Amino acid sequence: MSGIVGTYYIDGRPVEPTMMTNMVDRLAHRGPDGADIWTSGNVGLGHRMLWTTPESLTEQLPLQRGALTITADARIDNRDELIVALELESHASKPLADSEIILAAYEKWGERCPEKLLGDFAFAIWDGRNQILFCARDYFGARPFYYHYGPRKLFTFSSEIKGLFCLPQVPQRLNEVRVGDHLASLLNDKAITFYQDIFRLPPAHRLIVSPNRFLIEPFWSLDPNRELEPASATEYAEAYLDIFSKAVKCRLRSAYPIGSALSGGLDSSSIVGVAQAELAQQNRDPLHTFSAVFDDVPESDERPYIQAVIDRGGVQPHFVRADRLNPLTQIEKMLWHQDEPFATPNLFMHCGLYSAAQQQGVRVFLDGYMGDNVVCHGWEYLIDLAQADQYYPLIKQLYGIAKRQPGYSFPSLLKSYLWELSLKQKIPNILKKAWRRSRRQTSPVTPEDNYALINPSFVERISLPSRLRADKYKPLPYLSVSKNRRFRDLLSGDMPLALEIASKAGMSFAIEPTFPFADRRLAEFCLALPSDQRIQDGRSRMIVRRALHNHLPSNVCWRSDKGNLGYNFCHTLITQKHIDLQAIFSDESGQLEPYIDLSRLRSTKKDFNYEKLSEKNLALWQIIVLSLWLGYQQNEQPALSPRLQIGYVQ
Repeated sequence: MSGIVGTYYIDGRPVEPTMMTNMVDRLAHRGPDGADIWTSGNVGLGHRMLWTTPESLTEQLPLQRGALTITADARIDNRDELIVALELESHASKPLADSEIILAAYEKWGERCPEKLLGDFAFAIWDGRNQILFCARDYFGARPFYYHYGPRKLFTFSSEIKGLFCLPQVPQRLNEVRVGDHLASLLNDKAITFYQDIFRLPPAHRLIVSPNRFLIEPFWSLDPNRELEPASATEYAEAYLDIFSKAVKCRLRSAYPIGSALSGGLDSSSIVGVAQAELAQQNRDPLHTFSAVFDDVPESDERPYIQAVIDRGGVQPHFVRADRLNPLTQIEKMLWHQDEPFATPNLFMHCGLYSAAQQQGVRVFLDGYMGDNVVCHGWEYLIDLAQADQYYPLIKQLYGIAKRQPGYSFPSLLKSYLWELSLKQKIPNILKKAWRRSRRQTSPVTPEDNYALINPSFVERISLPSRLRADKYKPLPYLSVSKNRRFRDLLSGDMPLALEIASKAGMSFAIEPTFPFADRRLAEFCLALPSDQRIQDGRSRMIVRRALHNHLPSNVCWRSDKGNLGYNFCHTLITQKHIDLQAIFSDESGQLEPYIDLSRLRSTKKDFNYEKLSEKNLALWQIIVLSLWLGYQQNEQPALSPRLQIGYVQ
C-alpha cells in the first residue's frame, strides 16, 4: 500500500512541480520508502512508496512507458495469469512490478482493463496519445481514492483528502448533508464526504477525464441471479476452502514479516489457520498474531479461544492489553489521519494492534473484517422455510438454536417463526382483525430513532427523512429473503467506509491492512451458494465450519457465542478520561447546536454506561467524534490542516 496523487488542468494550464511535491509530501506517512513526481505540461502524477511485496522493492513510480504514465497503489493477485495473457514472460530482466502489469493491461484492453484485474488497487494512467486520465478503484474499496472536479477545469485526486488541500483552488467547505448522514448512521452513499465538492470514487468504478468527457461508471457488479451447480455439502465446503485459501495466499506476498489479527472468532482464526499452514509449506518465518485481551473486562475477553489457536503452533503470538487503551487517547492524531469523523468505536483498539505489529517489523497485516458480510450467518433461511411451509426442517433448526444459543427458548422461536411468519398468515384477514380487537393490540407510533438527537430544523434543512428512505435497501422480489440479505450486505456502504478507515489507520504505522474476505472470487461464490449451506442443527455459517474444521481448534470451529467488545469500549471511555465529555455534551463551544437537539442530548447522556455498547451509546459516540473533529478543524494550524469553512453551502 502506498500513496498516490495527481492533478490535471483540463484548460491547458501547466502543473507546477512544486505543487505536486507538496501533495506528495502531505502523504509522507503513506510511503516512507521513497517519493517521486512526474509532470508533463498540464498533467502531474505523484507517488509515495511503501515496500511490501518483493516486486515493490525495485518498483519506481510514477512509471512512464511511451505515451502512458501510471501511478498506482496496488496489489495484483492474478499476476501469473496476466503475465501470460499479456505476453510479458520474456520482456523483463527483473520481476515485474504490479504497476507494470496494470500499464500493460491498459495498453491491451484500454478502459476495460480493471475488469481483468484481481486484487486491491487504486490507480491513475495518463494516456498522452488520447489526452485521457484514466482512474480505477478495486471491487470493495480496499484502496482509497478521493477527487475534486472543479468549475475551473481542474481535476485532482489523492489517496487521502488532505493531499487535495495542497491546491488553493480546492474548496474546504463543510458538507452538512454528510454530517446528517453521520449522525443518522446512513452509509450507503459511497461517493459523499464531509467536504463540499470532494468525492470518493466508488468501489468497482472507473473514472475518465478528458477535455470533452467526464465519466464515472461501474466496471463490475455482483450478479444476484447466479446460482452454483447442485452439489453435496462436502463438495461445497471443498470449493469454499479452495477459494478462501487462494484469497489468503495471495495476501501473503510480502518481503517483510506478516501479521494477522487473532480475536478468537471464526473469521480471524480461519485466516490464521490457513496462513500459518501456507507459510510453513513455503518454509517462511512464522506468522505473527496480534490479539487484544481484556483482563479487566471479562465480558469482552476471548483469551481461551485465542490460546487454542496459538497452541496449534506455527505462529508467534503477541498480546495487547486493550482494556488499558482509551478511544480518546490519541484522538487528534486519529482525526488528522482520517480527515473526517468516523463512527468506528473500536478504531483505537486496531491502532493498538497496528502499533504492536510495527514494532515487530510487520508491513502486511491480515484482518477478518467483512466475514459477516461476505459469508453471512444465514439466519434468514429460517424465514424462507417458514414462508415456504417447510415445517419439519424449520422446527428442527429452531430446536437446534434453542439448544445451542443462549437466551432463546424453543416456544418463543416457534411463536416467532412458525406462527408469526407462516401459520398466522393463513388466517383470514377478518379473523385477524377480530383477534387484535379482542387482545386490544395496537401498533405504537415511535419517532425515527435514527435522528432522535438531531436538531429538528437541521433534519428539515437537509431533507434527512428522504435520505433515510432512499438509503433503505429495496428487496428484489424474485430473490428469497436470505439471498436478499446476502446481496444487501455485500452492497452496503459500511464496507468501503470501514476499509478506508482501516487503510488510513494502518498507514499511520506504515502497515498495509489486507482483508481476505474482500476478495471478488469469494464474494461471488458466497452469494451464489445455496442458503441451506449456512444453517445446520441451530449453527450458523456452516460452510465455514465444514471447510475449515481441519484448520481450527474444535472449540473455535464449533463455538456459537462471541465476545462483546462494546463492554470494553464503554469501560475504557468512562474510566480512563482523557477529554472532558461533560464539556462536549454541554456544547460549550457552540459547534454542535446547529446539528444536535441539545436539550435531548443532555437528558440522554446520563444513560451512557459501560455495561454494553448500545445503539444509544453509539449515537453519543458519533456526536463526540463530530464535536472533536469540528473543534480540531477550527483550531489546527493551517499548515497541517486548512481550516474548515463551517456553514451549509448549497
